[in-house]
Amino acid sequence: MLGRRIRERFYESLLFISALISVVAVFMIALFVFLEGYPIIQKEGLGNFLLGREWRPVAGIFGIFPMIVGSLVVTLGALVLGVPVSLATAVFLAEFAPKRADMILRPGIELLAGIPSVIYGLFGMTTVVPAIRFIETHYLAHKLPPQMQSGYSVLAAAIILAIMISPTIIAISEDALRAVPRHLKEASLALGATHWQTVVKVLIPTARSGILASIILGMGRAIGETMAVIMVVGNNVLIPTSIFSPCRTLTSNIAIEAAYAAEGPHMQALFATGIVLFVIIIILNLIALRVAGREVMSR
Repeated sequence: MLGRRIRERFYESLLFISALISVVAVFMIALFVFLEGYPIIQKEGLGNFLLGREWRPVAGIFGIFPMIVGSLVVTLGALVLGVPVSLATAVFLAEFAPKRADMILRPGIELLAGIPSVIYGLFGMTTVVPAIRFIETHYLAHKLPPQMQSGYSVLAAAIILAIMISPTIIAISEDALRAVPRHLKEASLALGATHWQTVVKVLIPTARSGILASIILGMGRAIGETMAVIMVVGNNVLIPTSIFSPCRTLTSNIAIEAAYAAEGPHMQALFATGIVLFVIIIILNLIALRVAGREVMSR
């Protein structure tokens, strides 16, 4: 009996230490990024750094506003394209899918989550970008300037990110739909509602907090993606004026310039960009946790 208690305490301590290591690792990374990036924010001023429209490291000008706008626009485009399809897929899997279709679709969706981002980038470069370029040059040539007819654009990045965030949104939304108490569905059907009316009027509204949490987590995945975005977005430090405009995101800015940034203000500016990205991701995760917690309490 004594030996069993000792083993239980040992395993509890081991699990606690593992969890503590994870928390400490995140804290240390955040502290390191903040210490490296804060000097340039202090020097330039937070407003100038966040709202500056020029990024010229050689001249000592560091403004990340175009990258912030680029990240938000690309992420918004990914949500507009990805959320309806992902939610419809989750509803189908949770309520309508035959067993054979479920056996085919579920592994495919899980496979999407495991594909490396560089493969998505290659797919975008070889398929999505040429398709958009064809549309730009054959149907929109009279409306778009030549520099916006390359295919590398906000739209290309949004399409790739919509595919990448779909497994997250589908999995969490499906779990939220399946977690709706069965008696609510049975009561709706007993009152004469059709299956589809029950889904739209009962299941989705009841699971809305879980669905919203999945969308927020998908948004965090989209805004933090780097490699696939670099390969299709164009990487011009400009505020995008349309979905066919090239732009640069916060993550791609760090990845592109970190390799040749010299020690000093340039590297500090990249770390400061990381601080902004870190804060955005933390805010999104806190919102998702709050929404998910509200969902649990409502049950």
